Amino acid sequence: MQVQKVAKTVNLAIDEALNELNTTIDNIEYTILQEPSKGFLGIGSRPAKVLVKLKDSVNSTETKTENINENKEKTEDEAIISKPNNNTTEKRIPKMVSEDMFKQTTKPEKSKEINKNAPIIATNFLKQVFDKMNLNVEINTTLTDKNTLLIDLKGNDIGVIIGKRGQTLDSLQYLTNLVVNKGEYAYMSISIDTADYRERRKQTLEQLAINLAKKAKKTRRNVNLEPMNPYERRIIHGALQNDPAIKTYSEGNEPFRYVVISPK
Repeated sequence: MQVQKVAKTVNLAIDEALNELNTTIDNIEYTILQEPSKGFLGIGSRPAKVLVKLKDSVNSTETKTENINENKEKTEDEAIISKPNNNTTEKRIPKMVSEDMFKQTTKPEKSKEINKNAPIIATNFLKQVFDKMNLNVEINTTLTDKNTLLIDLKGNDIGVIIGKRGQTLDSLQYLTNLVVNKGEYAYMSISIDTADYRERRKQTLEQLAINLAKKAKKTRRNVNLEPMNPYERRIIHGALQNDPAIKTYSEGNEPFRYVVISPK
């Protein structure tokens, strides 16, 4: 079984395919049919297009059946919004020496062994990026027992690191994910944060969801939020999932997909 997905980035397209197939990345092979038109900052007229296929050993019929009940909630994945410092000039992530370090046509077979060199690989890559951006950034890494690499960035130009609507921070995370998971080790989740930005943004979105839900109940009309990335939409859904008077769902296509808050 195979599906073709179009999204803002290759990573988001793969995540949507995994959710639709109700499987994990170890059970699929993928081919990048089309790269985003302008880097990884979301400023492009052409989205990423990916073909994802289940490996022969996976029972595609069963996974498709199980996916029906979970597809809506799990299609919302990961990224962030930010308001950059108005006194700083936004800098884009530079194009590195070779695009080959990011591209993979078919996902290689993965072992269950953890890549213990991942912190070094990620740190060296990020140093190259920040040198190109003329930024002095302190990089701290923590490898958890859940095969997750946590990366905390510290520096004077926090607004530049986060970028407009969080695009630079998300792009750094996406690129580092590609570099670290390029080998044949077990897939490692990469999470990059700075100044607790992601937690602060999560709290802001949850409060926004509650306030707009009150408005929807008072006016008895739907409230449409601005387009958000998958992770932010999941935060909105999660904040209101226990409100018996409200239902939420997403409409539109990436990167313009948005949440609708509707009174029951």
